[in-house]
Amino acid sequence: MSVSKGWVTSNVTLEGKTALITGANSGIGKETTRELSKRGAKVIMACRDLASAEEVKKSIIEEFPNAKVEVGKLDLGSLKSVREFAKSVNENESRLDILINNAGVMCCPQGKTEDGFEMHLGINHIGHFLLTNLLLDLIKKSAPSRIICTASSGYKRGVMKWDDLMCDKEYVPFNVYANSKLANCLFAHELSRRLEGTGVTCNLIHPGLVLTNLGRHMYGEGQSIGKRILHAITWPIVLLVFKSPQRGAQSTIFCAVAEELKNTSGKYYNSDSEEEQLLDKALNEDDAQKLWKITEQLCGLNTDADTA
Repeated sequence: MSVSKGWVTSNVTLEGKTALITGANSGIGKETTRELSKRGAKVIMACRDLASAEEVKKSIIEEFPNAKVEVGKLDLGSLKSVREFAKSVNENESRLDILINNAGVMCCPQGKTEDGFEMHLGINHIGHFLLTNLLLDLIKKSAPSRIICTASSGYKRGVMKWDDLMCDKEYVPFNVYANSKLANCLFAHELSRRLEGTGVTCNLIHPGLVLTNLGRHMYGEGQSIGKRILHAITWPIVLLVFKSPQRGAQSTIFCAVAEELKNTSGKYYNSDSEEEQLLDKALNEDDAQKLWKITEQLCGLNTDADTA
């Protein structure tokens, strides 16, 4: 076993392997970067905030002088940025053993990405869809390799609104977030099917309730005075219930290093790194393939012909 009471106990080393983590400059991404670096992997931090990422890189190298950490500019809300970043990785890296689609937004005010996509769907799903597909040849070349997608139990409240994917007709922040997490599940399900026989696995994780800046729009930024007061009152409860980023990163780390998952794909692991069955709507083959085709069109990709 590689995990005990939710904590990863495996002593697997990652020397000679390269990992790429989106949103690696804070929260779960930061802790995952630290852990994989500690295990000897070369880690590429794909971040929008380069200054913050450089600070994290500096702190990791100070702690582990032999750590191999690089920082790259990636804004998942910009297809142009995703393409430029992926091009740089493909040109400069000889292998990519672990891709962790970690970055995300939650319950932010209604808005659009650079390309006009609803913010949650654009960043949580579309940006990662394009990034993954553009790096897929390199990942396949590095097999056995792993792709890990961050989902959430919130997917259970998600709905694929095919007639209003960008939520222009109705915008309820948590519901829109949940929709994007359902999209993550459908994407990983279809990707896992497409990767059968390639030596590349794709699994989903739910980190649980973690004290990171992901929830900043829920307890402060952009909120009314009344809601801020309510959150201030409930903050002590949040501190008791929510996990630390280090604890929250364990399911991601488990899927990245566990030897017993070498040939496991298409699974969903909860916040205790235990396999959990997804609801039928997250495994719907028709919906998964429909979402794939729609996202291809939105990205201007044809993954069946060319993902370069």
